[in-house]
Order: sequence, then C-alpha cells, then structure tokens
Amino acid sequence: MASLATSKPIRWHCVATFAIALQALLTCVGQLGVIKPAHAEQTKLSKEQAAAAAAYDKALADFRKILAERRAQIDGKKASSKKLPRLPGQAVYLARLKVMSTYKDLTEAWPERIGRANKFGVPPDHFDADIEPLIDEYAALFQVMQAPPAFAQASETPRRDVVELGTAIARAKGADKAAADMAGRIALGIFFAETNARQNIGNARSDTYKGSLQTGKSEDRNGHRKWAAIKKKVAALDPKLAARDDAETARAAKIDQRYNHWTAVRNGLMNAHADLFSDLPEIAKMLPDEVDQMKLFQLIQIVPTPTRAALKSGNVETYRISDARVMGFLRNNSIFTFGKANRAKTSATYREILDAMWLFTPKFEKAQASFNAIKQGAAE
Repeated sequence: MASLATSKPIRWHCVATFAIALQALLTCVGQLGVIKPAHAEQTKLSKEQAAAAAAYDKALADFRKILAERRAQIDGKKASSKKLPRLPGQAVYLARLKVMSTYKDLTEAWPERIGRANKFGVPPDHFDADIEPLIDEYAALFQVMQAPPAFAQASETPRRDVVELGTAIARAKGADKAAADMAGRIALGIFFAETNARQNIGNARSDTYKGSLQTGKSEDRNGHRKWAAIKKKVAALDPKLAARDDAETARAAKIDQRYNHWTAVRNGLMNAHADLFSDLPEIAKMLPDEVDQMKLFQLIQIVPTPTRAALKSGNVETYRISDARVMGFLRNNSIFTFGKANRAKTSATYREILDAMWLFTPKFEKAQASFNAIKQGAAE
C-alpha cells in the first residue's frame, strides 16, 4: 500500500471526567500555596525548553480536543456533532503523531521530563505514560470508525487462513518447506501490521484502502488475476485449500472481494508479495532476524519500488534512499517522524529504516507468537 493516506495500515467520557477532577485537585493545591515540582522547575527552563514544553502542551490539548469531538460525534451527544466527517480518523491520527513528536522534542531539550515505562512498550522519551488512557480512547475510536460493513464475510479462523494462504502461495512459487513456512509467518505479520489482525475493516484515513490487508481496488483485481495464473499449481499441491478457495470465491461473488477475508488476503498477497516468496532463502541470508524480515515485507506495502531495488542490490541494509517523496511516505507511517533529528533526515539506509520501525515491532512479535501457536495446532 504505497500511499500517504494509509496507516500503513479508546472511553473518552471517563478520561474527560478524570481530567476535570485532576485539574480541580491541582487548582486546590495551588490555592493552598503548595508549589508543584514541575512548576518550580519552570522558572529555570531555557528558552528552548520552554518552547518545547509549550509545543507539547498545545499538541496534547489538541489531541484531547479531537478525541472528545470524535467521541461526541460517535455517541451522538451533541446535535450539531452527530455526523462524522469524511476520513474521520485522519485528524485523530495526525494529532497523535504530533503529541509523540513534540514529546520527543521536549525530552531531547529537557531530559528530566523522561518518565516511567508505559504499557505500550513505546520508548519513554517518546511517550508520557500519564496519557495512556488517551491512547486507549484513540484505539477505541478507530475500532468504531473502521468497523467492517454489515455485508462483510468473516472467517472463523482469520489468522490460520493468512498462514495457510501465504504458505500455499509460496509453495506454488517453488519455495521449499522452510521458505514456505517463512512466507506464512511473514503474511501473518503483514495482517497484524495492517489491521492489528482485525479482518474486513474499513479505513478511517483513506477512501482507497480497505479489508484485511488494506488493499485498493486495482491492487485487489491485480492480485486476483495473479492468483488465477497459479491456481492449478495450488490445487495440485493442496486440493483442500483449493476447494476452500472455490467456496470463498463463490461466496464473495456479489460483493467487493476485499470484504471477504479469504479473498482479500489471497489477492493482497498475490498483488504485492508473492513474487518475492521464491527469494526468501536469499532474503533470510541478508536479514536473518525474523522481525526484520516482516518489516521488509511491510515496506513492500509502503514503499514497494525502492524496497525491491534494495533487494536487487544484494545488500539491503546498506541500500540508501534519498527521494523526498519516499521519505514522506515513511514519515506518514510513523518512520522518522519523532524528534527534530529524525524529521530533518533527507536520506536513510534500509538498516536505519528497519531500526526506525520500532512501532511495528510489537505487532510483529505478536504475529510470531500467533504463528508458533498455529503451527502447534492451537485454536484461535
């Protein structure tokens, strides 16, 4: 999914009540003449620190405001705010990025503001653990705004389907068992990265990308054509899977295939990733770390052309990109987004890019654990 519009791919009223109560408490403390430590330090701040603190405070206030606005629109609490705008998630997403970016600027200028660890595993210099409830609300809002349409055709085994399709496609492309297993794991990683392993979802930030692998209509059609070209090979290798495919294709005959989980995953993998599955042994030599491998295939979603060029170079880690448009795609997907040094970067090697994809790491680790459980026969 090579688009600036992709994200590529939480209970506000409680948070608001807590915030009001907290503010009241702090006001009382101030009236009693007790000086808060942060306020005491405020007088000692440099000009840079004061500016960074002000920028973060504004970004946080704007984030709270947009979360409250979306919650009111969803819950219909205000007559004038019942209708969600087009692409309701975009402003929310950008506000969250601004909070993290300005917090990183703040902790760079004022290291004493680095706080405790947070439950999301985000580095403490990028995220203040005190605002965890706001991120919970953020996730809850997206779950509502990106809910699958009523006609979507779900699977009872969505994760297993992804693994089986990735494996079968790789085998049809000539991969041996080890490489086919890699393909199944990588396919599951993409599913987690794109949708947090939620099937058939919409996209609150894009009119283009939808479904379990967040593909566009043209990508879906292209993947379907490529699947038709290898279907006989798949059927010869795995008749049971081919029969399932026939059933799901018939089931999705009257809908957008991106909203049938099976066909969406099948077409998405065939469109963007299948041609690389035969190269998995060589890719594993260049990138032996399993999370790095999943990150690389996620970059096929985000910036496919330079990523394929990096692979062809024979040394993917040292391959450098300097195209401003590509750097923009990366930043829009939370890569080189946080902190002044990252935002100032005009080029990067793929090693630097992979390292900067730390927000994806927890998703891929979950995918690894889920893949291992599936291989051991665990139920979803």
